[in-house]
Amino acid sequence: MLSYAFTEEQEDLRAMVREFAEAEIAPLVEDAERNEKFPVEIMPKLGELGLLGIVFPEEYGGIGADKITECIFVEEMTKVCAGITASVNAHADLAAFPIYKFGTEEQRAKYLPAAIAGETIGSYAITEPNTGSDAAGLATRAEKKGDRYVINGRKNFITNGTICDFCLVAAYTDKEKRGEGISVFIVERETAGFEVTRKLEKMGHRSSDTAELVFEDCEVGEDALLGGKEGAFGALMEALITGRVSHGVKSAAIAEAALNQAMAYATDREAFGRSLTKFQSIRFKLATMATKVEAAKALAYKAAWLYSTGQACVKEASMAKYFSAEVADEVTREAVQIHGGYGYIVEYPVERLYRDAKLASITEGTSEIQQMIISKELGL
Repeated sequence: MLSYAFTEEQEDLRAMVREFAEAEIAPLVEDAERNEKFPVEIMPKLGELGLLGIVFPEEYGGIGADKITECIFVEEMTKVCAGITASVNAHADLAAFPIYKFGTEEQRAKYLPAAIAGETIGSYAITEPNTGSDAAGLATRAEKKGDRYVINGRKNFITNGTICDFCLVAAYTDKEKRGEGISVFIVERETAGFEVTRKLEKMGHRSSDTAELVFEDCEVGEDALLGGKEGAFGALMEALITGRVSHGVKSAAIAEAALNQAMAYATDREAFGRSLTKFQSIRFKLATMATKVEAAKALAYKAAWLYSTGQACVKEASMAKYFSAEVADEVTREAVQIHGGYGYIVEYPVERLYRDAKLASITEGTSEIQQMIISKELGL
């Protein structure tokens, strides 16, 4: 049954992640944001604590916990820095997890131990310059030549693209089958024909590296095929579902961080001889913000519970991502408003949180795509 209480082990992990994030991540945020560079040195530290392998079995170096536990990790990390968390999520949820869920035993043994230890970094390349929401419309091709595949195409908005050691690349092996003709290849960074052509500058999540990739006559063996066979659209969709659950929690955490900043500022700031919290307009803003944050967290953790217990959660994952993204946008905007002029100044965290919140309604399926999925799941 659904419980609203976390276990003792989960609360212990929350405390550990919070302590780690405040001690190891927080001091790096300003520099990482200013220089738009993910601090790769944190990955082995996360790996040593088992935090990159929360949902992976112990045989690969994981801790064998559930999605709820992983979401607790995401929540606490995001409260300190959404950008850094985005790169960690892309590595664990989008790159490593599909290898565990759909890869061959040889692929698991080859890639997972190092990825879970933080010794390597993965990325996930599906989006292209002319295909975003329409995943099945991608133009990248992988032509089979003997026992090899030659990949040609261009990918865009790829998290960890500049720093990855391996990349899951979606490409058509059979265009006639539409989405079902898409296969996924594990392509190592040093493979000839794999090129990072541009690092992208972004409005938010600046501490997460994002790149444009080109594959030009990039030749890989049959052993690079995820699962050892062609046709992996289901693997792509599974990665997006688990990623959307994480995004729901991540967006709610951005909103909660902004709420906490706004409450602290309103308590300390005085106007007309009294604290801002004494003004009804501010109190009501904060009350509304707090209510929506709690609703977003509840929806996201329900989706995590469904996923953890093996139940269908396509609808709930999309609901969590959609609603939490809208809440993050609203709550961070109100937090900036409560700060007044200071909310527009870079040295105040709400300015960064406001920029970071915008990506939530765009990445890994826009809010409009989530509404399409939800309406379809409702039978409309």
